[in-house]
Amino acid sequence: MRLQEARAIVTGAASGLGQHFAVQLARAGACVAAGDVDVKGLERLSALAEGAPGAIWSSKLDVSQEASVTAFVKEASQKFNGINVVINNAGILRDGLLATTEAGWIKKLPTAQWKQVLDVNLTGPYLVTREVMGEVLTRGVKPSVVVNISSISHDGNPGQSNYSASKAGLDACTRTWALELAKHGVRVGAVAPGVIETPMLKHISDDAMKSLVAGIPVGRIGQPEEVWQAVKFIIECDFFTGRVIEVDGGASF
Repeated sequence: MRLQEARAIVTGAASGLGQHFAVQLARAGACVAAGDVDVKGLERLSALAEGAPGAIWSSKLDVSQEASVTAFVKEASQKFNGINVVINNAGILRDGLLATTEAGWIKKLPTAQWKQVLDVNLTGPYLVTREVMGEVLTRGVKPSVVVNISSISHDGNPGQSNYSASKAGLDACTRTWALELAKHGVRVGAVAPGVIETPMLKHISDDAMKSLVAGIPVGRIGQPEEVWQAVKFIIECDFFTGRVIEVDGGASF
């Protein structure tokens, strides 16, 4: 698929990787439906893409809420006469150890903290992809592509039981959906970034950042554009489906 043919939904588009994906798509001539809970961030996104040959329509979207997803997908599909690309990028971190001792007390990961991450990072992509596929099958939109944004934390990382589980689950969905949807002309792939320069890193101390970089063989953190190159490949390569591309500088936890 050529980028200028894309009529894409990008979740978590108000900042970070999602913002970069949406802008790059618009600059390539694609139509983009940008969703996020951060409405002010979506306004900034529209300004960044001003003058691009493509188009960006943005609206509030909470991927963890079924009604919000259903309404967003329906409106986006109506505006662009169908959706043929989905980038499931929305995600959150709520890190914490499963169980530990702190000042003589036993501290356990709260169920709410576990559930919040799973709701956004795993249930969200499920809801968005399910609703878009309903539109795809109704309208007969072919070809179509789904790109899930995973993480190298899918292999497990201390303090990230919830996040790692959500990303491992997303990888499993990637393979499952690729097998299920191929007969309908739909490809499904995933990108698993390592440490990337996004607002998620703004609260990390200098010492913690040095420790992170020390574990990356190329000696630096990644840039959003480098993740975009993998997303772009999945969209454009008609022979790619059912796989996860790691973009991590060779890092491993």
